[in-house]
Formats: sequence, C-alpha cells, structure tokens
Amino acid sequence: MILTTSNEIAGKKVVQTLGMVKGNTIRARAIGKDILAGFKQLVGGEIEEYTKLMAEAREQALDRMIAEAEAKGANAIIMVRFSTSEVMNAAAEILAYGTAVVVE
Repeated sequence: MILTTSNEIAGKKVVQTLGMVKGNTIRARAIGKDILAGFKQLVGGEIEEYTKLMAEAREQALDRMIAEAEAKGANAIIMVRFSTSEVMNAAAEILAYGTAVVVE
C-alpha cells in the first residue's frame, strides 16, 4: 500500500478513485504515566511516555485506514492527513484519513 500526503504519486497514474477512507483510535493516559510526566515537567525535556503513546495511536489509526482501503480494492491512499481531538479529560482521538485510489 502506497501512502502519501500529496494528491499524486510520482511515476504513477491514478486510474480509479474509491473514496475517502479513515481509521481512528481513542487513547487514554494512564495514571502512572501522568506521574512520570509530572516529574518530567519539573526538569524539562521530552515526555517519552506520551510520545510513545501518540506514536502507537497514529500507527493503529493508519492500520485501520489501510484495512478500509484494502477492503475497497485500493493499492494506494493519497492526501493522507491526521486529526486529533480531546474526547474527555485525559483521552484523545487520533484520526487518519485520506482518499483511496487504484494506481498503475
């Protein structure tokens, strides 16, 4: 599966547009990670626990989007985007979306 944020793929021709595809996940922070993050705020620097949590959430959202595109018969997804929103205190949704296409 080819994924790109652009609306075309160099060297490929879009022969069929299959429509929008999406994948999402909602992740909540764990209390233990919040405590570690609180300590990190005191000294500064990257909060690795949250970085890892968000990376895993993005990958899961991408996997779900790809599965939807494959079910439609796509071999590529163009114009891939991410969106994030807070669902409730300490929980966020990650949404991956794009346009499923067939390229040759």
